[in-house]
Amino acid sequence: MKLFNTSFWLKISLFNLLIVALYGTLMRYKIGFEFPYFDQKHLQHGHSHFAFIGWIAHTLFVLIVSVLQHDKPGLNIERYRKLIIANLFSAYGMLISFTIQGYGIFSISFSTLSVFIAYAFAYNIFKDLKGLSHKAYTSWFTAALWFNVISSLGTFALAFMMASHNFNQNIHLASLYFYLHFQYNGFFSFACIGLFFSKLNLSEMEIRKNKTLFWMFFLSCIPAYFLSTLWAKLPMWLYVLVVISAFAQVWAWILFIRSTLGKLRHDVSLFKSGRYLFIIIALALSAKYLLQLGSTIPSISKLAFGFRPIVIAYLHLILLAIISVFLLSFMYYYKLININRLGTAALISFVLGVYMNEIVLGIQGIASFSYTVVPFVNESLFVIALAIFTSLVLLVWSQKQKKTALAADFF
Repeated sequence: MKLFNTSFWLKISLFNLLIVALYGTLMRYKIGFEFPYFDQKHLQHGHSHFAFIGWIAHTLFVLIVSVLQHDKPGLNIERYRKLIIANLFSAYGMLISFTIQGYGIFSISFSTLSVFIAYAFAYNIFKDLKGLSHKAYTSWFTAALWFNVISSLGTFALAFMMASHNFNQNIHLASLYFYLHFQYNGFFSFACIGLFFSKLNLSEMEIRKNKTLFWMFFLSCIPAYFLSTLWAKLPMWLYVLVVISAFAQVWAWILFIRSTLGKLRHDVSLFKSGRYLFIIIALALSAKYLLQLGSTIPSISKLAFGFRPIVIAYLHLILLAIISVFLLSFMYYYKLININRLGTAALISFVLGVYMNEIVLGIQGIASFSYTVVPFVNESLFVIALAIFTSLVLLVWSQKQKKTALAADFF
């Protein structure tokens, strides 16, 4: 039986993340210094689309298939291999076309292709998840892929407005936040939680508790979208539902932490080596849910969404500090990529750079409330972006070296 080469596809993931960092560094350079080449908006679209499809979606597809291969004998590996290749084709197509032309016939075509590939991937995973209902991750993977499908409605709305030049600011923002919400808080988050549970040896009672947590997160995720649209005049009943969903997510997160800590106490070796990164990611997630709760106050929501540094800081908190750090940690601790001293140092450097980036963005965002200009903030963000890029160069290079006996408890 042909096996799925997880390590090979994840090395491509690391290279794709390196490209994302390269674009981020270039954009930071253009903000802080003179650099007339390339259109900033085009770079931004190429950066964001490739980050979503070429880095995160690709990595999640690979890891989900890897988990299923372990638990479902006879999995059609060749079908998933073709879908992953097609997804990479669309990702690189978007990267190039958005960089050259921004929104245009080619970039929209590649974006549309990526959506249909996501549909095909979801359809096949749904079929293969049948018979695995006893696994703790099944519901999380199913919901994640459904949210990925649902988020495409926002993509189609945006593409239609761009292609038809029929632009409406409110509809544009609502469509953009619809896509982002069901990607960040739906597809990415639920898939990562599913991966987390795939490595836990849960009893039947623990799996039942896991179902309760799942439904709390799932049901609250849908109305939580309107947290991004509080600038629109929502009816009172919908606003109340949004507030309830924000409280429900905080409570679900508290229950998640309690149940996870209980599990770790009984199986200390399970995440012994990753305890520090686990704590860092947990703190970042706690900040995310508390920020969501705070945004239910309309005046705070309007203030936050009115300042671009706040929005950028929040999006990077989820994409980099939570999702990207989790995925790299998952690859590292389960030895899905080559583990050696250079790779370990590069991963530490990357994590430090990501959180330094969040700190500086947070300072810039808070200062923007009073219209205070923070000196050398753009230069600082460029230096941090360069450090993150350099860390990823080293991490990619480390994959060419041999594995070592270095224990992951370096952290």
